Amino acid sequence: MIEQLEFEGFTNAEATLAVDYLDVDWNEQAWKSAESYLDFAGFSRSGLIEQLEFEGFTNAEATYGVDYLDVDWNEQAWRSAEAYLDSMAFSRSGLIDQLVFEGFTREQATYGVDKAGL
Repeated sequence: MIEQLEFEGFTNAEATLAVDYLDVDWNEQAWKSAESYLDFAGFSRSGLIEQLEFEGFTNAEATYGVDYLDVDWNEQAWRSAEAYLDSMAFSRSGLIDQLVFEGFTREQATYGVDKAGL
């Protein structure tokens, strides 16, 4: 949030002061942000936590936000596999390895690739 305020022209001190005065449940904000990401893309649990941390949430806030959701990580692996196959060619083992690299377990990645038909 501080980065956004700085982008809008506020100094770091002004942005920090404004954020400090907010009465915000940052865990809830992380949860809402995680939910938004899952609305448009497939993520692994660890990948989604990393994305939220990149946004500026603490690890604890990001982890809370992700763990608060009811997510089928197998289905997320399938969504991610489908997105990859829509944009490029992969071998079966290459796509499984890519999904594992993104943070899916080997079992989740295999499920996703199987369901995607590869």
